[in-house]
Amino acid sequence: MKIIFYLLSLAPIITVFLLLVIARRPAKQVMPFAYFVTATIAILIWQVPLTVLAASTIEGLVMAADILYIVFGAILLLNVLKASGAISAIRQGLLTISPDRRIQAIIIVWLFGSFLEGASGFGTPAAICSPLLVALGFPALAAVMVALIANSTAVVFGAVGTPVLLGINAGLKGSPLVNNYLVERGITYEAYFKEVIIKIGVLNSIVGTLIPLFMVACLTRYFGRRRSWKEGFAVSKFALFAGLAFTIPCTLTAVFLGAEFPSLMGGLVGLGIVVIAAQKGLFIPQQVWDFPPQEAWEDGWMGSLQIAIGSTQKKMSLLQAWMPYILVGLFLVLSRLPSLPFQELLKTVKVNLPNIFATDITVSSQPLYLPGTIFILVVILTYFLHRLTFPALKQSVTEAIKTLSGTTLVLATAVPMARVFINSGFNESGLLGMPLTLADGASNLAGQVWPLFAPAIGAIGSFIAGSATVSNMMFSLFQLGVAQDINVSGTVVLALQAMGGAAGNMICVANVVAASATVGLSGCEGLLIRRFLLPLSYYVIGSGILGLVAIYGFKVV
Repeated sequence: MKIIFYLLSLAPIITVFLLLVIARRPAKQVMPFAYFVTATIAILIWQVPLTVLAASTIEGLVMAADILYIVFGAILLLNVLKASGAISAIRQGLLTISPDRRIQAIIIVWLFGSFLEGASGFGTPAAICSPLLVALGFPALAAVMVALIANSTAVVFGAVGTPVLLGINAGLKGSPLVNNYLVERGITYEAYFKEVIIKIGVLNSIVGTLIPLFMVACLTRYFGRRRSWKEGFAVSKFALFAGLAFTIPCTLTAVFLGAEFPSLMGGLVGLGIVVIAAQKGLFIPQQVWDFPPQEAWEDGWMGSLQIAIGSTQKKMSLLQAWMPYILVGLFLVLSRLPSLPFQELLKTVKVNLPNIFATDITVSSQPLYLPGTIFILVVILTYFLHRLTFPALKQSVTEAIKTLSGTTLVLATAVPMARVFINSGFNESGLLGMPLTLADGASNLAGQVWPLFAPAIGAIGSFIAGSATVSNMMFSLFQLGVAQDINVSGTVVLALQAMGGAAGNMICVANVVAASATVGLSGCEGLLIRRFLLPLSYYVIGSGILGLVAIYGFKVV
């Protein structure tokens, strides 16, 4: 009987995968149907009350509105910079560093994007970097692909450590299972949690260092004249150098300072090192790689975001052109440092819906704290800094709204579907919720080799929930329980959960839809997810093998 429940808990994921990835149906058709399938299973099999279903749907709609707000702000900022001429100046500046598209992608999405992830999270890196790459002359499809592949390694610590400090911590702290384990080992929770942070920092960096190489290999394979993996591997020295430039300071920060700033410091330090190296031509191949001429681009490569990259309204210095993005990074950092008053101030404005329909489900949104507010603030400042005309600003707003028009339905069904799946634990059947039922089935099959499969559970959690933080909340206690059952290192298994959650970020439907919306793409979600399967498989399988080696080879406890 248990196998039936395992398979039914897998049904929502299989539905999305089959229709989106295999059948290649657009997300605007797939996600409403997936919501219907998930809701039906929740009601008929898990006996989830209709009040819980309705509350979960409302929770999902509020979360979808938050995502749309962030994406709107990112598109609006890009449109304003396009209108002011800043984008052309930024493009010329990057061309002076290197005209090679592989180098540009590494600098923008791997390093600048990782800094943004460390400062903000919430899908900000892909929302900013995808349209910026389009402005530099990348096909829209290529821009979204590399932005989401790169937005994986830094997600493990995310915005000021949220996936670890909120995700894993909330999943573990106060549990009798954890408390008994700590008593047996004779250590405090704080000391144990520090071990988890260090294991995450070290293991994730080993796997994550190769992500820039995977990213540029996918870029040349799918968007080059020769469709060649080899052209991507030709820049392997620079890609590995850029990988280490991020992962080494990221690891050192995790080991010595904690979980708050590894991604931010890795991105910031790495960006400085790699830009200087690129300017000096270090590790850069002699042969410059570029896309085919635009007239040779395939149907579906371009989105509705069109930018005339060859024209500017006025001459602009590089510092003035980059200033809005510098301000975004600065404001994000200042607004998220707990030692400063801005975080609490921005969080005072709340939209709270407690215990919806008398359930245990509570919806909360803090609109001023969302990155979308910072984007809009920077847009207002840019209006004056770049001396933009009011008609140009109005046109930028109109274009941003138009770009989002095809995305609303997808997010309005994808996020509620995820919340129904997650909240299925509030039921009258006595069953575990669908996520834990799924994980329990996998652990029963895996036995002693569970560390090999632990990252996959984290990735599935992110795929469904749209968040590495939520994935860690859902599965951390379960992962520790399995580790104790098979008598292996709980800290390593928890690290594998976090790494899988970070990797799953690249295939999360909500992230793919949101990033695609910033460049005006729709209907390409399945194609993108198919192209993410190779780097995702590397990350998940590589993490699992590394976990097995650490546990059974090096006897890590």
